[in-house]
Amino acid sequence: MSRIVVKVGSSSLSSAEGGLDGERVDALVDALAAGRARGDEIVLVSSGAIAAGLAPLSLPRRPRDLATQQAAASVGQGALIARYAQRFALHELVVGQVLLTADDVTRRSHYRNAYQTFARLLELGVVPIVNENDTVATSEIRFGDNDRLAALVSHLVHADRLVLLSDVDGLYDGDPRRDGASIVTDVRGEADIAELDIVRPSASAIGTGGMVTKIEAARIATGAGIPVVLTSAPQAAAALEGQSVGTTFHPTGRRRPTRLLWLAHASNTKGGVHLDAGAVRALVVRKASLLPAGITGVSGTFVAGDPVDLIGPDDVVIARGIVNYDSAELPSLLGRSTHELAAELGAEYEREVVHRDDMMVI
Repeated sequence: MSRIVVKVGSSSLSSAEGGLDGERVDALVDALAAGRARGDEIVLVSSGAIAAGLAPLSLPRRPRDLATQQAAASVGQGALIARYAQRFALHELVVGQVLLTADDVTRRSHYRNAYQTFARLLELGVVPIVNENDTVATSEIRFGDNDRLAALVSHLVHADRLVLLSDVDGLYDGDPRRDGASIVTDVRGEADIAELDIVRPSASAIGTGGMVTKIEAARIATGAGIPVVLTSAPQAAAALEGQSVGTTFHPTGRRRPTRLLWLAHASNTKGGVHLDAGAVRALVVRKASLLPAGITGVSGTFVAGDPVDLIGPDDVVIARGIVNYDSAELPSLLGRSTHELAAELGAEYEREVVHRDDMMVI
């Protein structure tokens, strides 16, 4: 039995007119249900809520402004889930909706709740259907695209494989619209990607992703030890069966604590803590926690529990971490030892600004 995260984009679920294509949805569900019948656990990360809301709102194309996108998502999300639920029911399978924002999974209690929800849904035999919570997400707390969301969900649920379904059948060594371009069957690291002429298309009328976002998603997942298959939606059944289709991105790293991966790739930081050279060495070389003595300044506004950038003397971000102080508190603590602070201000000040366990060197 394998646990597989499948991501499908809006363009793979939409008709030429821009609305939800029921036949495409049904074909995808049938492929996923076949995987479940073989004993696999399936988590579906599905775009399409905004696309599904275009027709009911008489919108000719995907809106550009966030408020109208959120309105379309509000209308379309229910229609999308209803279609999935109806088709999965024919296979005697129940679906569960999981809507996430980036802010939901950067705080310790939130990401733990997300993991527990997924674990229980899968234990109950439910097919979780995941989407970004477009209705309430602001521009500051968006994942940005569902490719990256799928990579992060793959790590969160301890997936054995991530399948990215697109409107192209794999990664090509040039523009696939031109003669002579060939599909790349295997990618084993950054060197393989660097050799390619990656097309950076503008977003389609329906979706937001492109090949660049899929490569970034593959980079996140493979860096955490999860193999990735990139292929077209009609090849979903073959990909789930383990057939050689599309492009396979092989693992380049090992699994890390889930929250640290989310911190590095999903969080939008609230500010910055500036460090001296000694503090940078302590964090990077000695893998130490960050103490007030090594801090030279604070930027932005944040409260304890927020993600922040840790910035070296050359203004380069060297790590991200969950801070234990408010931005208003830190300036009076800079350059002072924890023992000195505890003696003057109380024992609660003998704590790290960012604990090593809450930090991701990037």
